[in-house]
Amino acid sequence: MPEIPLDLSLDAARLTARLVDLPSESGNEKPLADAIEAALRALPHLSVDRYGNNVVARTGLGRSERVVLAGHIDTVPIAGNVPSRLDGEGVLWGCGTCDMKSGVAVQLRIAATVPEPNRDLTFVFYDNEEVAAHLNGLGHVAAAHPDWLEGDFAVLLEPTDGQVEGGCQGTLRVKLRTKGERAHSARSWMGANAVHAAAPILERLAAYEPRRPVIDGLEYREGLNAVAIEGGVAGNVIPDLCTVTVNFRYAPDRSEEEAVAHVREVFDGCPVEEFVVDDHSPGALPGLSHPAARAFIEAVGGSPRPKFGWTDVSRFSALGVPAVNYGPGDPLLAHKRDERVLASAVPEAERRLREWLTA
Repeated sequence: MPEIPLDLSLDAARLTARLVDLPSESGNEKPLADAIEAALRALPHLSVDRYGNNVVARTGLGRSERVVLAGHIDTVPIAGNVPSRLDGEGVLWGCGTCDMKSGVAVQLRIAATVPEPNRDLTFVFYDNEEVAAHLNGLGHVAAAHPDWLEGDFAVLLEPTDGQVEGGCQGTLRVKLRTKGERAHSARSWMGANAVHAAAPILERLAAYEPRRPVIDGLEYREGLNAVAIEGGVAGNVIPDLCTVTVNFRYAPDRSEEEAVAHVREVFDGCPVEEFVVDDHSPGALPGLSHPAARAFIEAVGGSPRPKFGWTDVSRFSALGVPAVNYGPGDPLLAHKRDERVLASAVPEAERRLREWLTA
C-alpha cells in the first residue's frame, strides 16, 4: 500500500494537483504506480493487472465495443516546479500539470465514476514515455501482454488543448560521423579537420525544404534538423572525429524504411563515414474515417488537427487499434519550467468523455 493514497473522489483539477505532488520522473514511477494500482483495486467494477510500473484496469460488461483510455505517468525532470500551485486566476502550475497528469486525472475520474459505460473500457497507465523508445512501458506491455491492450478504438490523453489530434508524426534520430586526422593546431596542414568536414551536412540541412502532406484532411509538417554537434579534442588539436545528430520528424504516410532512405538520400555525397540510426519510432495515420473515431469527434466537438509530435498512438496503430490524441492542457507548455494547465479545462475534458461514454 502506498504511503500516500490517491482519493479518486477529488475533482479532476485537485486530483491533478495530487498527482503532480507525487513526483514520477522517468525511471522513478513506482510510488505513483503503486498509488494508482491501489486506488483502482478498490473499485469493484474493474479488474486490475500490473506489469512492472504499468497498470491496466478493465471493465467486463460484454459491450459490443471496447475503448482504451491511455496515459503515461512519468514526467520530464523536475525544474523547481513541484509541489503544484493553484494561483488566483485558476491556473494550476507544476511539472506534469500539462504533460500529462491532467490527462491521467481524467482517466482516473472516469474509472472511478463511470461503472457502467456504454462501451467496455480499458485504462492503461504506463511508465517511461519521456525517454528512449526501448524503455517505453506501453511498448513493454504490448510485447508481453498484447491482449491487455485489445480494443476497437483508443484515446491517448496527451495534452491537445481539448481538441482531437489525429495520428502522429514519426521521429527518427541518426548520427552522422565525419572523420579526419589529428594534428597539432600549429601545424594544421599535417592533419584533416573532421569538424570542417561536417560543413556540407549543415549546408544540406539549412537548404532542406520539408514536405507538408495532407492526410485525411490534416496537413502535417515535416522537419529535418541538427539537434547536436560533437567534436573536438583539445584547444590545440585538430579534431579527427565529428558527429552531427539529426532528427527527422516525418509525416505518417512514410514507413520507417522510407524515412531512413529519405535521410540517406538527403546526405548522399556528403563526407559521412558512419550513418547510425540512434532512435526510431514510426508515425501513425489519423484513422479519422473509422466509425468509432467519427463518433468520438462528434461527441467532443471541435475540428480535428494533426499531431506534429510523436505519441503512443503509434503503438496502438501497430496493434491494429485506431487511436487519437485528446486531453486537457496546451501542448506548447509541455516540458517547460513554467508548465501549467487551466484548472477548469481538466473537469471539462472529463465531462466530454463522460457524456460520450454514458450517452
